[in-house]
Amino acid sequence: MDRTLTCRTADDMEALGREIGETCVPGTVISLRGSLGAGKTVFAKGVARSLGIQEAIVSPTFTLVQEYDGRIPMYHMDLYRITSEEDFQMIGGEDMLYSDGVCLIEWSEIINSMLPSGTLFVQITVNDDQSRTVTLKGGLK
Repeated sequence: MDRTLTCRTADDMEALGREIGETCVPGTVISLRGSLGAGKTVFAKGVARSLGIQEAIVSPTFTLVQEYDGRIPMYHMDLYRITSEEDFQMIGGEDMLYSDGVCLIEWSEIINSMLPSGTLFVQITVNDDQSRTVTLKGGLK
């Protein structure tokens, strides 16, 4: 999937997450990239809603991983505070990365070499008018 679009509001970003979430199957990995406040967690909320998850979706910045139960389990990771692939392995990241769940990873650049070949890369760029340009690359399993 190679696609670029503009999200003008948080609702647009969440709707895009829902659209992508509807295509998720067990083992899907989504890399969320963008600056702080770009909308990565809003996108994750949309994915969660499409998976039937109703609980509040929050950024796992301090907990590193949030696990949610839905039609497919969802693992939402924030690797902002991780400094190496070894740190990722020590928190059990590989178990979730190669699980039967949907794995959303914010700040995945630190484990780039560990990401499966079917990873969907979602790059979110904040524009001067506060809209977001979202580029989707790669593919879902």
